[in-house]
Amino acid sequence: MKRIYLDYAATTPTHPEVMKAMLPYFTDSFGNPSSIHSFGQEARDAIEKARNQVATLIGAKDDEIVFTGSGTEADNFALKGVVSAKQDKGNHIITSPIEHHAVLETCKFLEKQGFSVTYVPVDGYGMVDPSDVKKAITNKTILISIMHANNEVGTIEPVAEIANIARESEIYFHTDAVQGVGHIPVDVDNLNVDLLSISGHKLYGPKGIGALYIRKGTRVSPFMHGGGQEKGKRASTENVPAIVGLGKATEIAYREMPEEAQKLTALRDQLIEGILKSIEYTQLNGHPQRRLPNNANVSINYVEGESMLLNLDLAGICASTGSACSSEELEPSHVLVAMGLPHLQAHSSLRFSLGKWTTDEDINQVLNVLPGIVSKLRAMSPLIGTSTNFPTNPTGGNS
Repeated sequence: MKRIYLDYAATTPTHPEVMKAMLPYFTDSFGNPSSIHSFGQEARDAIEKARNQVATLIGAKDDEIVFTGSGTEADNFALKGVVSAKQDKGNHIITSPIEHHAVLETCKFLEKQGFSVTYVPVDGYGMVDPSDVKKAITNKTILISIMHANNEVGTIEPVAEIANIARESEIYFHTDAVQGVGHIPVDVDNLNVDLLSISGHKLYGPKGIGALYIRKGTRVSPFMHGGGQEKGKRASTENVPAIVGLGKATEIAYREMPEEAQKLTALRDQLIEGILKSIEYTQLNGHPQRRLPNNANVSINYVEGESMLLNLDLAGICASTGSACSSEELEPSHVLVAMGLPHLQAHSSLRFSLGKWTTDEDINQVLNVLPGIVSKLRAMSPLIGTSTNFPTNPTGGNS
């Protein structure tokens, strides 16, 4: 049975060109970049080449890129680094309730340290209103952090408009661009951001590597201490193979992104249209136009998302759900709840995220298999026909 992978938003396979670029830095070119001999300088040169590749993709200067161990670390670095450097100016942060946990959990930590956090609401599409951000600003606000594109529903946020509001008020602005970089155009000057987070394994690079863009002149205190690596901004011996891999991945994205985005948008729309037409009581989650080219998030009402996932997996199709499940509790997606979906509807969500190797045949197979799975599960569901929280129109929702 052929396995179909439609969970690229969780992680991507490493591109063969990336693997090829990384391999020498595990073996022949293994030097420590801080060493002054030829082995060390060879590794140092590879890092600086990668720094230029990352900077080129997002329109930054080379010395504005700091390599980190992940996108999560980049988010932590941005938030903790700014509030540490700016706490003499204030203690207020603005963010949204649909951010990645790397931002939300960092904000919770900072609240325990005495910082105040305002979570501006989102609309039914998961969109932040820039006017709400403007209203939330106080004379104590030192940082605004709003993600570039949502990892669950794919909505692309009005980052440039919010960043302009922040700039007018002389407040630093950070965006978690982990889901967007490498998939849609991201230019730090067009967005007018001060800090921007990147993760390697979301754009066909390796896991365990990320980067933080820090605009020249932005005050950020390091939150990891040790040696003077990354010009004193991030201590720790550099992970040279992974940095090389991230650099190569961004080079490939710079070259292939327009064509890939066009292809994935067509496949995404084919998948969304097929699901909404073939399965009753289904709705699209996220903005219908302002969304990532590879994201299709739907609520298929009267069926639990986890049950659909298990049945899809048995059919060789790997996707994900908006519900977060642990051994102790089952909670609906914080993103979908913030968008106003009832808990039962949030639990009925599926996220299909497409990628470089997704084919038309893959999409057709999902459309062939999913309706039967839903019919089988609904036949066993005690929810069907009993809830008033779901759309009364069989094709209802945001379609």
